[in-house]
Amino acid sequence: MNTNPQVKLNTFLVCGLGNLGQRCVMSLKKFGVKIIGIELFPPKYWGVVNLPEFLDELIQGDCCQKVILEKASINECRAALITTGCEQINIETALTIRQLNPLTRIVIRSSKDNLNDLLNQHLGNFIAYEPTQLPASTFALAALNSDILGLFNLDGQNLQVKVERINSRHPWCNGYMLYQLNNPYRRILSHYRRDGRFLLGEYLMAYNRQHNPLKESFYQSHPEEFVLPGDTVVYIEKIDPSAFSHYLQSTGKRQGGFGIKDKIIHFWNNIKKFSYKKVLLENHLRRIAIFFSLVVLFLLAIGTFFFTKFDPEGNLISAFYITVILLLGGYGDLFTDFESREVFPWWLKLFALFLNLAGMVFVGVLYALLIETLLSYNYSFFKKRPPIPKKDHIIIVGLGRVGQQVATILTQWQQLCVGITLNPNFDRNFLPEMPLIIGDLSESLAKANAANAKSIVILTDEEIVNLEVALTARRINPHIHVVIRTLGETCKENLTQLLTNVRVLGAYTVASEVFAGAAFGENIIDIFRLNKETILVTEYQIEEGDTLNGFNLSQIAYGYGVVPILHHKHLYASSFMPSEDIILNLGERLVLLATIDGLKRIEIGSMYSPSWRLQVMDCPNSTAAFEGANLISRVTGSPLYEAREFFNSLPGIFPHYLYQHQGLRLVRELDHLMIKANLFDS
Repeated sequence: MNTNPQVKLNTFLVCGLGNLGQRCVMSLKKFGVKIIGIELFPPKYWGVVNLPEFLDELIQGDCCQKVILEKASINECRAALITTGCEQINIETALTIRQLNPLTRIVIRSSKDNLNDLLNQHLGNFIAYEPTQLPASTFALAALNSDILGLFNLDGQNLQVKVERINSRHPWCNGYMLYQLNNPYRRILSHYRRDGRFLLGEYLMAYNRQHNPLKESFYQSHPEEFVLPGDTVVYIEKIDPSAFSHYLQSTGKRQGGFGIKDKIIHFWNNIKKFSYKKVLLENHLRRIAIFFSLVVLFLLAIGTFFFTKFDPEGNLISAFYITVILLLGGYGDLFTDFESREVFPWWLKLFALFLNLAGMVFVGVLYALLIETLLSYNYSFFKKRPPIPKKDHIIIVGLGRVGQQVATILTQWQQLCVGITLNPNFDRNFLPEMPLIIGDLSESLAKANAANAKSIVILTDEEIVNLEVALTARRINPHIHVVIRTLGETCKENLTQLLTNVRVLGAYTVASEVFAGAAFGENIIDIFRLNKETILVTEYQIEEGDTLNGFNLSQIAYGYGVVPILHHKHLYASSFMPSEDIILNLGERLVLLATIDGLKRIEIGSMYSPSWRLQVMDCPNSTAAFEGANLISRVTGSPLYEAREFFNSLPGIFPHYLYQHQGLRLVRELDHLMIKANLFDS
């Protein structure tokens, strides 16, 4: 939340209305703000249907020009999202905007990390993202087809979002209620019964439909239901770095092609290929060298025969050495002695000269062959890429920016991967430990052993190519897990209906929510997908006028539909999975999980209205009343004197409304004090 004087402004500028820019408009529109768009050449057909209707003003022109930015009322804009496909234009536009308005929040599309850091230092109130890289970890986790939905690092601590499928032997089964699974290391995010529904009783489901239209992925389940066989629980937890490595090794460890035996076989196959295929079939120069070698052997035999016959003093060995010397260019050295010997006829001397010339040609070809071999192999004979895995590997189709990021992540996670690219000029030095296939897609899938692969991640920029690859892969292997990158929501919906067991992720849709959140001054640390929604890991610095300031974490969590996962107070260590009773104050830092709708509510300070009431019937003694008043004040955030006055007039109904989860927790803790209380819906 930007709390500078510009916070009252409600106008946002989007420069560049391509795929990303159009989806940024849609994400910003959820906040109900005024949006101005700039596009150099507005298309006849928009990727987002009727996009101009969502814009308050559309300006045609170059966003780098001051006159265009002034026409777009840049001085009245709270933030500018610069999303063109040209990084130079994006940076030039950012510099121009900062000259015209020193307070506007600038969010640009850029992959120049070093330059982005320098611009942030000099421009201020500036942040840059590369939209193709934002969902890379999401694609990588989807490719694993595992129970881990998200993985990120906060203040040096690794956290993961995991899906736990409960069976009858699971330690949580039958013995635990949902709220009992929460601890300083873990928070429950979602809970489903076997049929996939959120865990809600019929009455609670009806109530939520009528009174509590939650759209978030959190707090949809009743916290006091038992975990049963067949349930699915999604939670976030702190993990040791070695835990994730162990998990990867147990579920996707390298196998089939990377052991010592396989390396020896691979090395021997390279030798055979070098000896036969490379030498005999592929290189014209080598075929010439073989021809000359045969000719030289023939001349060596003929020369040895002639010099033995016409030199009575010589023998077979000396004749052989004479012929070799001639073939190596030693004509002048030999025939200075032979000039006085009349035993050699003129034609034999001429033949010796021919041997000398033939030998010189042979040596030249030999040198050319050696140089060509060194250049073509680039000293990489012993640095060959590993062989194609036989089974249980991940195929990555499309090694553009996203594909390279995904391949790098999966390789770091020690997964067996095969890269496929259509680009003949692809950098051959990229990830030398990963098998690489360059060529026709249909043939490449067969070479990549798609029939035995566990997953395929399709990341090209062409929707039609992605669809073709997905259908081809599914034809080859009906059980392969398919992850597809798509640029449009319509294509995403169609692919989901067409293919089963497929993950379709809209790269720009995910990125646009990050850009929109960043436009309001938030720091988006990471993202992951849950319940078909993008969850943003968002950092807040509490400042004057903040909509979070002064509330305790239970009010923030249930009021805004977010999950606090880290609280940091100045001079204190970071607190993970913090207590709900913590009251946020100025200067403190909070990291939470939120959907774009949750960020919107925080931005405008629109909390869900609490509708539950606490009734206290009896208190055993004054000590319990004293502790109970402290507890109510701490949990509800109400003044302590109100809680004490309430306990002086029991039985009664506490005057403040509560959120359901907040109230249920309060009833449980009052029960520990032997205070009889219940919660009811007003």
